[in-house]
Amino acid sequence: MDLLEQIALTFTPGLGAASIRKLVDLYPNENIYSLPPSELKAAFGNHTEVALNIIGKAGMARAERELRYCEQHHIRPLFFTESAFPARLNRPETTDCPVLLYALGEAELNPRRSLAVVGTRRATHQGCELTDKLVEQMQPYGAPIVSGLAYGIDSAAHKAALQHKLPTLAVLGHGLDRIYPPENRRLAAEIVGQGGTLLTEYPAGTAINPRYFPARNRIIAALADGVLVVEASEKGGALITAGIAAGYHREVFAIPGRLTDPYSKGTNSLIATNKAILVRTSGDIARQMGWPEPEQAAREVSQPKLFPSLSAEEQRIVGLIEQREVLTTDELAELTQLPVSQLAPLLFNLELEQVLDCLPGRRYCLKH
Repeated sequence: MDLLEQIALTFTPGLGAASIRKLVDLYPNENIYSLPPSELKAAFGNHTEVALNIIGKAGMARAERELRYCEQHHIRPLFFTESAFPARLNRPETTDCPVLLYALGEAELNPRRSLAVVGTRRATHQGCELTDKLVEQMQPYGAPIVSGLAYGIDSAAHKAALQHKLPTLAVLGHGLDRIYPPENRRLAAEIVGQGGTLLTEYPAGTAINPRYFPARNRIIAALADGVLVVEASEKGGALITAGIAAGYHREVFAIPGRLTDPYSKGTNSLIATNKAILVRTSGDIARQMGWPEPEQAAREVSQPKLFPSLSAEEQRIVGLIEQREVLTTDELAELTQLPVSQLAPLLFNLELEQVLDCLPGRRYCLKH
């Protein structure tokens, strides 16, 4: 499928993200719109109306308008089968995430490591200072900071990332034709201008709707390896994000506060109920995540990994694993179209060269 057809699928009535994933898995090498009508009807069983919507290209006109808007405003639509799409959203535990994202900006969406920072919209001065300090301490690790561009801790996290030269991703609960809250328009422009990215699942023209913001939180949680809650009341979006993160097998961290502070009740509760790990410095996060010591991490950030001595096939294997983080031998054989007998010695050599680690189950990842 081309990009227009991929966008059109997301506008097809009755066809949600889970159904699109299943459909593409069922026909990985075929254009969905070119399938025989009888086959599409059989695929949807009792839901014939969905098949008819695909056959009739019900989402195509809206997709054409959306694609024109994206082209005019330098927005990248990213379908879940593309290598640039965040691989963290394609893991088995995150299949409720969208299959199409709209990205404005040039930040890498598949970084080696990443951290989400969330908290109350009514942040205290101390909470904002703590956010700035923790983000500054993350600088040696080169971890992009993910947040939601809301008031309070979200804004403080993005501003701290910009101040300390870290990439930052702002996940929005609306289309890229507007910014909410409007007071953060300048901050949004600075994020894009300094190499960050605004990211959303919603097309242009999507009205501001309070129910979209909790849904947005699942993308924040999925994009990160860990979620840090700085300040939070007993209820609110930050705790929703923390709960989603735990469900996605992400680490949850929280900064404790005084028992009498209303915006420490949520973080203290997370820690007290063993739903979050207590954080004092970035070192607490790094140790839990298994990230390297600051000196080694700084070398990784300042000196991108280059493998000039590797063959073209080995370089390709490394590139695929960089995109997907972890791949099995069978998955690599399918992606490279190499027989396992030819692939095995290449993988063995990459282990010897200290480029790859072999994990249980014949899975491979880049050596940390």
